[in-house]
Amino acid sequence: MSNNSDLTELELVCVIVNFGLGSKVVQTAKKHGVSGGTVLLGKGTLKNRLLDFLGINDVRKEIVLMVSNRKTANYAIEQLDNKFKFIKKHQGIAFSISVCEILGARNYKGSHLKQERGVDPIMYHAITVIVEKGNAEEVIDAATEAGSKGGTIINGRGSGIHETSKVFAMDIEPEKEIVLILSERESTENIVSSIRNKLKIDEPGNGIIFIQDVNNTFGLYK
Repeated sequence: MSNNSDLTELELVCVIVNFGLGSKVVQTAKKHGVSGGTVLLGKGTLKNRLLDFLGINDVRKEIVLMVSNRKTANYAIEQLDNKFKFIKKHQGIAFSISVCEILGARNYKGSHLKQERGVDPIMYHAITVIVEKGNAEEVIDAATEAGSKGGTIINGRGSGIHETSKVFAMDIEPEKEIVLILSERESTENIVSSIRNKLKIDEPGNGIIFIQDVNNTFGLYK
């Protein structure tokens, strides 16, 4: 069980696996000290000629998000790699990102955390792009043109105060798509620039991009 002494460094562990494996990931992580996690549904963008021919190139994915202290997170992600064999292509991807502050979790109430991470070199970035539903594929295309190997699309829903419309006196919130892309550090600027230009992100309402340092990765291939 984590306590206040664990709060100096927290990690968000993100694991992307094929549909149906999310709960098994959470169960395995809990065996190795992680208190729990959230499973989201997504869609992979793997390009494969056979899958294209069969018309099933959109691969269903589950995205597992878990927060734990850094020591536990690093141990758990290694054990997940051992069990799910991320070293093999298309078995899944796992990575961790620093958490600066966490609210709403029983084990980490209102805690402000250290931001210093030492001198470990950052080799990858997580690029998150939030756009209107139907535009995610354009994001992937723009990223691929700039050297990205693909990404994961997650469905979401916006709640902007000026983005709702009335239908039969009901507020209708536009659906969003969230695209998660892992990028080598030296490629990030080109990928973000390509997405920014193609989607006209600087124009109001067209989307949001944010970038985070990735501390630990498993299952990535050049």
